[in-house]
Amino acid sequence: MGLPALEFSDCCLDSPLFRERLKSHEAELDKTNKFIKELIKDGKTLIAALKNLSSAKRKFADSLNDFKFRCIGDAETDDEICIAKSLQEFAAVLRNLEDERIRMIENASEVLITPLEKFRKEQIGAAKEAKKKYDKETEKYCGVLEKHLNLSSKKKESQLQEADSQVDVVRQHFYEVSLEYVFKVQEVQERKMFEFVEPLLAFLQGLFTFYHHGYELAKDFSDFKTELTISIQNTRNRFEGTRSEVESLMRKMKENPHEHKNISPYTMEGYLYVQEKRHFGTSWVKHYCTYQSDSKRITMVPFDQKSGGKGGEDETIILKSCTRRKTDSIEKRFCFDVEAVDRPGVITMQALSEEDRRLWMEAMDGREPVYNSNKDNQTEGTAQLDNMGFSIVKKCIHAVETRGINEQGLYRIVGVNSRVQRLLSILMDPKAAETEDEISSEWEVKTITSALKTYLRMLPGPLMMYQFQRSFIKAAKLENQESRTSEIHSLVHRLPEKNRQMLQLLMNHLANVAKNHKQNLMTVANLGVVFGPTLMRPQEETVAAIMDIKFQNIVVEILIENHEKIFNTVPETPQSNCQLLLSRKRSMDSKPPSCSERPLTLFHTAQPSEKQENRNSIINSSLESVISSSNINSFLHSNSTPQSNMNSSDPDLEVVKPSRPNSLSSITGAWMVGRNLEWKNRIDP
Repeated sequence: MGLPALEFSDCCLDSPLFRERLKSHEAELDKTNKFIKELIKDGKTLIAALKNLSSAKRKFADSLNDFKFRCIGDAETDDEICIAKSLQEFAAVLRNLEDERIRMIENASEVLITPLEKFRKEQIGAAKEAKKKYDKETEKYCGVLEKHLNLSSKKKESQLQEADSQVDVVRQHFYEVSLEYVFKVQEVQERKMFEFVEPLLAFLQGLFTFYHHGYELAKDFSDFKTELTISIQNTRNRFEGTRSEVESLMRKMKENPHEHKNISPYTMEGYLYVQEKRHFGTSWVKHYCTYQSDSKRITMVPFDQKSGGKGGEDETIILKSCTRRKTDSIEKRFCFDVEAVDRPGVITMQALSEEDRRLWMEAMDGREPVYNSNKDNQTEGTAQLDNMGFSIVKKCIHAVETRGINEQGLYRIVGVNSRVQRLLSILMDPKAAETEDEISSEWEVKTITSALKTYLRMLPGPLMMYQFQRSFIKAAKLENQESRTSEIHSLVHRLPEKNRQMLQLLMNHLANVAKNHKQNLMTVANLGVVFGPTLMRPQEETVAAIMDIKFQNIVVEILIENHEKIFNTVPETPQSNCQLLLSRKRSMDSKPPSCSERPLTLFHTAQPSEKQENRNSIINSSLESVISSSNINSFLHSNSTPQSNMNSSDPDLEVVKPSRPNSLSSITGAWMVGRNLEWKNRIDP
């Protein structure tokens, strides 16, 4: 129930009921005064807490902004760049939000605290002052009235009239004060309905403005959030693949560390204990030593892993001789003596084991170390890029596209290994290949996709070839997408013809798979994760190479997204590439090819004449793909006879082998072309 109204007419009567009503109004004013006082205190506490919160968030934002991601490797993918800058984006959002919060806090003092304090002091304070005046006048009026009523009636009439006049004056003043007090009390009661609530509304409006600003920030941040979410998912997918590769390498290193030594610029390197003579006798100091057989230079760096630092200055000597130390001539095991050209005396060194000493001795004798190059960890089968190989791949692709193009996790979900091997054995059986045009419907799609990937890994080398591995990786690390696509376009057309045809066949298929990603969930990025390590792999298996798997994935993504342009158009190849291929052809005609230069189909044992013919076939295939429109290519075709490829009878894959010119003018022309190309190649390799 609300407060009763105070009537001005009751001020004259000043009845007990009037006094009760006035007292209830006074109690309400006291309650309001205490509440406003407590509210102001809580408001100041809230503002202080908001300031502390803002300060803490700003410090948090500064920490985010100062941290910089450093990724493994010499370049970053677009996803890693997006993730790396995400902390700065987070910091910018938080700072922007806190700027708005500070404005809200500063405004809160003006719109909430100041008006409440003003209302409490000016309005409720004025009512309290009026009450004091009213109580004082009440006491004065009552005192004068009692004194007047106690006058004797025997007083003179003039005195009684004067006393009556005095009482009338006091009564009138009390009545006026009473009216003013009642007016003020009711005024404050009415004012608090808007002057007390209005500041609270303004404060809430400031809060709403702050939260709305946060909402607008969230909308602006939405695009980057989506991009970042995709980048995080892509990076997580790549991490899973990279992690399994690193774990596999770690296990192989545990089982046999000497089988996976990294290629080093030094002939031999490792820890040796060097005997040093001191005043009090001799001591053995641990050094990290490197040796280069070409310059016979030995570098010794005193270093102890326990202390984690160098123990002195580096020392370099030129080797004169190295002699194994007899076991009975020294108390230490695994020792050998080294004599230097530029240092007198003999240096006695201790290896870490007998095998380690043998390697050091062999290296210092001028013999090359036994480096065991990384062996392809895939099965070395009979898989080849021949008619059967293309037939197997085409059968698998046809089965996938007709039966399971919309299956979720296509190519990511693997089949049972025993069934995969069984299907491969059937597909690679020449008799079965002649009788069966399609893969039987009894085989699951996941078995077929696993068989296709396994067959590609069974090739003697990766489809995109060891020798182009670093070039493809470098292309994926270029700054913009256009440069990456252009460079990869050029590299693809440097692949041997069969490799390029097989790659085109696969990319067309994977592009069809990616078009149905809404059903099969296999986006271009997911396909890159699956096929990156299958189509590309380094010849030397190291952690650094495994860290580049993410760039292998990017190469495959670019091939899928741009397959029509890359495989159906000729890249703008600089003239130096043509010269390089012709120069490489002449040099390869006079020496056996290195392991990295051999095409995939040359890893089987062949007769010398067959190897030579294969080499010429592959070289001319590369020449035709790069300089088919040049005068040099016209010259080669005008003086050549067709030769069938030794690994295939497919007429679509035939290459041209140049024959000996049949006239002196042809010989002279060929010699002049070759010399010009060779000199230009030296100037512009």
